[in-house]
Amino acid sequence: MYVPRDEALDDSKTKAVAAGKLKGLLKNLIPTLRNASMNSDSIKDFSEINSLYKRRTPLGVQLPIENWSRLPLPSMLTKIPQSIKEIYKFDPPNGISLSGGASCCLRDDEFGRLTLRGLNPLSIEMLKIFPPVSKLNPSIYGPQESSLKDEHISGYLNGMTVQQALEEKKLFILDYHDIYLPFLNRINALGERKAHATRTIFFLTPLGTLKPIAIELSLPPMDMNSPSRQVVTPPVDDTTYWLWQLAKAHVCSNDAGAHQLIHHWLRVHACMEPFIIAAHRQLSVMHPVYKLLKPHMRDTLAINAQAREVLVNAEGIIESYYFTPEKYCMEITQSAYRDWWRFDLEGLPADLIRRGLAEPDPIQKHGLRLLIEDYPYANDGLLIWSALETLVRTYVNYYYPEASLVQYDTELQACYNEFINVGHTDVSHADWWPKLSTPEDLTSFLTTILWIVTAQHAALNFGNIIMVDPQGHFLSSLPSLPDTTYFMSVLDILSTHATDEQYIGGRKDLSVGNSELK
Repeated sequence: MYVPRDEALDDSKTKAVAAGKLKGLLKNLIPTLRNASMNSDSIKDFSEINSLYKRRTPLGVQLPIENWSRLPLPSMLTKIPQSIKEIYKFDPPNGISLSGGASCCLRDDEFGRLTLRGLNPLSIEMLKIFPPVSKLNPSIYGPQESSLKDEHISGYLNGMTVQQALEEKKLFILDYHDIYLPFLNRINALGERKAHATRTIFFLTPLGTLKPIAIELSLPPMDMNSPSRQVVTPPVDDTTYWLWQLAKAHVCSNDAGAHQLIHHWLRVHACMEPFIIAAHRQLSVMHPVYKLLKPHMRDTLAINAQAREVLVNAEGIIESYYFTPEKYCMEITQSAYRDWWRFDLEGLPADLIRRGLAEPDPIQKHGLRLLIEDYPYANDGLLIWSALETLVRTYVNYYYPEASLVQYDTELQACYNEFINVGHTDVSHADWWPKLSTPEDLTSFLTTILWIVTAQHAALNFGNIIMVDPQGHFLSSLPSLPDTTYFMSVLDILSTHATDEQYIGGRKDLSVGNSELK
């Protein structure tokens, strides 16, 4: 896929990505060879997951490190860490402690914690109406009201009634019902892929942590008057324990898709690409807005081109290995863009308010009070947002002290017009697009762009059973070890840092700065 020369990955980034791909290949080679001699590739025990992070190689193979430099390998391999042990070991995910083994993720407290500080901290919302209500067409998808009832959750509210918990803003929800339900018949016809559309209710405990108290699993209705739904609540015995774990596994499956397909690919990569193209086409390299944005537009077009070649293409890695929706992944992304994405709500403060996780508070430096205090994505993000906003406002006020300078900047207005009317033509008619008429408008617009392509991308990308044998049944629902290591390898490659990575606050290209701005 063609990418202009000035947008191609530089040499150091190319080498870093190539080295990451080789590491991913090596990490998968030996597990795959071992699997070829086994009768089944299913995970048998949590220790098999733990060992992906601990062992040198799955077969105990010792490679001759001292002879590594003598092998006829490409020069880019010198960028790979010299310790061969690192090649065969996955780093534990950021924010997750595996000291107690992978089974730690089965605990309800860990499940709630990862909702706020795991790979996807962008889906949790405050519950405003109980039972939750769908926006889908009831003539196709059945009754809009959820099957969740007061009796399902009233015993987990520390003595509160459901209405009291709503009024005191103690109930929160992960709601993937409307995202997944329209696709479930097709997904579940794929063979081994099975899914439900989930709603998960959380209670905010006095300790400030989220506790899952009910999960609704939905399928498309066989009869419009009889919705196919099941509500699962926390366990009371061994049987219900594994049913509860299976329900949480379905939630995690939904969450993984929303994380990568919507919050990461759609919001950060796909929706920002039209602006980057418009900036290159309409702004001269000497334009002050171009100079401000140039470091933050770096590599995006090249990465998106590679993603379209091997990740999100038809029968690519995403559709073949990654997520339960398989070949319907991009359709889910498309529907989220059509029904949900709004640029005016992409800034961090607007997003937190939309999800009910923050309220305006003029006392706070960033103007918001968080309803969940221990929410690292928002806590740290608001500090970064405030710093970005201050930087952009100072920069904009220097070059655009008057509104007329914004209004009559033909390059700037042409760039903004192309971003909306060409890049986002399907939603260009929407009334929520911000105006670009004043320095404050420009400050808000540029701060949102910088937030999405820097801090929000970093948060999303670098973080990113009633049976005879209930544990075995639960593990059998997980991807096989080869698929698991393949997935982990791709995540490793995607999150590779270049040796010349640019971080917020550091500039290596001095041509984009201005010594008069302090």
